[in-house]
Amino acid sequence: MSLVEWIATGLGIACVALAAVRSIWTFPTGIAAVLLLGAVVFEARLYSDAMLQLFFAGANLYGWGHWRRAQAETGDVPVATLALRDRLRWLTGIALGALLWGAAMHRWTDAALPWWDAAIASASVAAQLLMARRRLENWWLWIAVDVASVPLYLSKGLYLFAALYLIYLALAVWGLARWSGAAGGRWRVVPV
Repeated sequence: MSLVEWIATGLGIACVALAAVRSIWTFPTGIAAVLLLGAVVFEARLYSDAMLQLFFAGANLYGWGHWRRAQAETGDVPVATLALRDRLRWLTGIALGALLWGAAMHRWTDAALPWWDAAIASASVAAQLLMARRRLENWWLWIAVDVASVPLYLSKGLYLFAALYLIYLALAVWGLARWSGAAGGRWRVVPV
């Protein structure tokens, strides 16, 4: 395993831990982690994952600004949950994104596992956007992404990344618990 993989792993763990405690420092840490991870997965021909890392860099910039504004207004990083119809819209978007991206990767690239990789990428996009918007549901999606990513990385021989996603899984469960308690059990349901 390369030095880049080790550094990306350490930064990735720090990024998720910082998100779980709602620290704004999750975003610069995340930007560094995803750029390094993107280089590694591109070399492994996981193109959806590599492109996803570029998206994450931009989404981290967006989230950083969004959280800074919320923190300036309230002194905290408040969290909320989605209405049922909005959850269904996000799930539909994830499914459509996975189907379209998987088909494109299957047809036009030599992607190693185009459908699996695309499903993870689509759910990850939604999870990152929901995290930037401070919605609890982001953690449920991250849990699903982490569970699906471990066997994907094992199949490509990326053992350190598989271990990383097991750690991410534990951190996502912790983040879900922390964010669930952030409002003392009182949720604001907001449309997104």
